[in-house]
Amino acid sequence: MDDYHQRWLESRLREALADTPVVLLNGARQTGKSSMAQRHAGRPGDRYVTLDDPTELAAAQTDPVSFCQHDSGLLVIDEVQKAPGLFAAIKREVDRNRRPGRYLLTGSADIMLLPQAAESLAGRMEILSLQPLARGEIEHTKPRFIERLFANKPEALTPGGEPSLAERVVSGGYPEAQQRRSAARRQAWFDAYVATITQRDIRDWSNIADLTALPRLLHLIALRSGALTNVAELARSSGVAQATLHRYMTLLEASFLYQPLPAWHANLGKRLIKAPKAYLLDSGLACALSGTGNAATVTQAHHYGGLLETWVLGELRREAAAQPSPPRLFHYRSAGGVEVDFVIEDNAGRVAGVEVKATRTLGEKHFDGLRDLQKGLGERFHCGVVLYGGEQRVRFGERLWGVPMGGGG
Repeated sequence: MDDYHQRWLESRLREALADTPVVLLNGARQTGKSSMAQRHAGRPGDRYVTLDDPTELAAAQTDPVSFCQHDSGLLVIDEVQKAPGLFAAIKREVDRNRRPGRYLLTGSADIMLLPQAAESLAGRMEILSLQPLARGEIEHTKPRFIERLFANKPEALTPGGEPSLAERVVSGGYPEAQQRRSAARRQAWFDAYVATITQRDIRDWSNIADLTALPRLLHLIALRSGALTNVAELARSSGVAQATLHRYMTLLEASFLYQPLPAWHANLGKRLIKAPKAYLLDSGLACALSGTGNAATVTQAHHYGGLLETWVLGELRREAAAQPSPPRLFHYRSAGGVEVDFVIEDNAGRVAGVEVKATRTLGEKHFDGLRDLQKGLGERFHCGVVLYGGEQRVRFGERLWGVPMGGGG
């Protein structure tokens, strides 16, 4: 607990526990869910159990009703997806006593893909998603980028100074990987991490025969991070039939390793591409899987632009999740090839656009996509920024800015 980083999601979790009977904190393994959950189970009457413990798991599977009985305090159940029978038992308990803050569940698989969970806990549970560490969480700053973006007063995506931007990309945000100071030791951690999820976790909750196909597929996605999802091309490259590939990608998405970015649709009087863009959860993971985990050489990789986009998207997703009303993230691409890397739309329908460029200098051409989006949206368009590797914030027109990504040179 001494190395615990205060998470931006903490305030939303406290608010949810104050008025909701069941809160699910989900996300990939090793993102800090257990540490965060344990910090909320320290009062008299609270109880923490993890289903990674074989004895606790056996008890939950044998008698889920007794396992869930807990009338006072908070019951934290870690890795709840391992015992799907708990969901009906929790529903029964909540229907008997709807006291807020009864259960805090964590899951390393998308339990809403399990019919028992979707049916049993609908209307009784709030879901929060915990991602790897944001740079601001590591450096103990508050999330401000999205708020300032919609105020048309944009600032750097992350705090400046060391480490370098390249080092931020290759290290990513997994807390354990952050503690590995050499590229070789980070690579060893990521190798073991991927093996655990693909050879144990996914095997435990699916009937997959070819376990070697999942790491191979992750490698291919890492090399294509930021590109439009092309299932036919992935099937050819991986040697996996398209029907099987769809299932494998669903499994990777359910384990939170693969997180596609949906296309944004609006009535702009033009045809828009509807295919999602392919991204892995974390830039450090993408670098490790594509063999580019060294900060000294990653900028020379042919797919560095995609890795940089993966890092930026991770920062945006972590900040968006911390908002009281999280905005939605998309990508924008017209049939004519005009694109904006990230479109952020809030609940009021306001839109901001974010482009990512690896260059240290900017020109008018870098704003073509944002200008196209701005022209189509009119007053709905509140701000557009090009994030780049320089150090100055520069205005490039009405509501258009060049803004640093942050990080030393």
